[in-house]
Amino acid sequence: MGLGNFARSAVNTLKLARKSDWTEFSLYLKLVLLGVGVVGTIGFIIQSIGAFFQLGIG
Repeated sequence: MGLGNFARSAVNTLKLARKSDWTEFSLYLKLVLLGVGVVGTIGFIIQSIGAFFQLGIG
């Protein structure tokens, strides 16, 4: 894949791109925040379990 082919591909992608409206943006924002919350919760649970076993309680 040469530089010219990449440039044509980039131009074609930009031609197809469009700005999303507020409804679509709001949906994506909710999904991203939900994903961040889920990953953060899983990380917190793993961290808590690790601290629990490190203290010798479990």
